[in-house]
Amino acid sequence: MCRFLIFKGKEPILLSSLLTRPAHSIINQSFDSRLRLDKRRPINGDGFGVGYYSLDPELECGGPCIFKAITPAWNNMNLETLAEKTKSNLVFAHVRASTYGVLSETNCHPFTFHSLMFMHNGGISNFNLVKRTLINHIKDEYFLLLQGSTDSECCFALFLDTLDKMGYDTTQSNFKADVLREALLKTIDLIREWTKDTAEPSLLNFAVTDGDSVVVSRYITSKTEEAASLHFSCGSSFVEYEPNQFRMERIDRSQNVIMVASEPLTFERGDWIAVPTNTVLTIKKQTVLLHPIRDEYYQADPLFTRSSSFAESKGLMGSVPVAEAPDIDVPPLEREGRSRPVAV
Repeated sequence: MCRFLIFKGKEPILLSSLLTRPAHSIINQSFDSRLRLDKRRPINGDGFGVGYYSLDPELECGGPCIFKAITPAWNNMNLETLAEKTKSNLVFAHVRASTYGVLSETNCHPFTFHSLMFMHNGGISNFNLVKRTLINHIKDEYFLLLQGSTDSECCFALFLDTLDKMGYDTTQSNFKADVLREALLKTIDLIREWTKDTAEPSLLNFAVTDGDSVVVSRYITSKTEEAASLHFSCGSSFVEYEPNQFRMERIDRSQNVIMVASEPLTFERGDWIAVPTNTVLTIKKQTVLLHPIRDEYYQADPLFTRSSSFAESKGLMGSVPVAEAPDIDVPPLEREGRSRPVAV
């Protein structure tokens, strides 16, 4: 199945520091995941996409820049060159293993509409049975936007339609984080109602941004199963301390860098926090907010343990990263690549 990555920073970052350089970057995960628990389909080779917002003020009104291809992400020289020459402070990246839809660029994520950008990890259960209901629900203008054949793109059209019916102009450039979150929750609510009678749960890890705020869901239509894995990390900077080895640096309590990923980019356990199942994560002015989704699948007991078997069967569950054992003979600061001042 798919994997996605989101970067939001106060300062722009080189795309290669997210996509190609890290030993466990999202591109490397697409063919060599060391954390994924399911090994039946270990390769995400059905295309990829990268979306980012330009730093040029003259280009802000044109929406995000998008680069998609149906070739495997690890074998695309254009992506490697682009990543080494491009910076942005808001990046969406997605690698695809197709479930619905043929192999084509129109089926690759992220999807865009004016300033909005959207991607999905998971799938709507028995989508062929609910597709007509979904399409009949949305306005013609959003139905006509559909170019591919995936459930994910239909979910984006449904999100746009929901935003429109809430009274907002979907062509505007900025929305409040609360508005995006409300629209995403309403979108999930509609899909939940339409899929109640399906045999399997639907996995709805959605991500949407307007170029400023970011809203991400980790959700499954089940009260006992885990949703597809999702993690986030915050810090003052994301640094390369050795060739191809990155970590989240925390010099102070600032959240200059925020990343959300289906699977962690580093193997440092302390770098990443798992987002609870059936939760919405919001990035608002470099602050991370977590809101539980309180519906019929909500678990009020914080000690209840959900099963991960369904997500594992779909190849959508990544384990918690484990750091290498530190060398006890090396002082703590030196382990992190720093040194203490020497008194004269």
